Amino acid sequence: MAAAPPIRILGIDPGLRNTGWGVIESLGPNLRFVACGTVHSDQTLSLADRLRQLFDGLSDICHTHMPDEAAVEETFVNKDAKATLKLGHARGIALLVPSRAGIPVSEYAPNLVKKSVVGTGHADKDQIRMMVKVLLPKSDPKSADANDALAVALTHAQHRGIQALTRSLMR
Repeated sequence: MAAAPPIRILGIDPGLRNTGWGVIESLGPNLRFVACGTVHSDQTLSLADRLRQLFDGLSDICHTHMPDEAAVEETFVNKDAKATLKLGHARGIALLVPSRAGIPVSEYAPNLVKKSVVGTGHADKDQIRMMVKVLLPKSDPKSADANDALAVALTHAQHRGIQALTRSLMR
């Protein structure tokens, strides 16, 4: 019997200005870094054009890296309702792109991402960056957004069995 192929996971950290993305492969307890980066939108453009830029960028990533599953960080709600709404638009794009490509999408709260990667739900960015480097030694994210996206992908690798079971029970 042939060994199961690795599962390719796309992690997305949505943002209107910068949307981080990271691709890893998971085979049992083994994790492998594939790629990461940031999709940028031009803040001088209209909201619709910025969302199109995010859509096009994430679509290219899905086409290039062909993930089997995707994970998106849930929105962090802050006191600025207008900023939260704009972030919600970007998050909608982050959910839509893989879904349109036929890729199952899971969502994770920021505290769960921190707890899964660092061991505490109140970890700071430096702790997350350090643990991503420990878990994916070949990774070299050039931005905090790309690093956070890798953390989302790592969280999904850890929780994907639970997510699949939940989806099957909801059918």
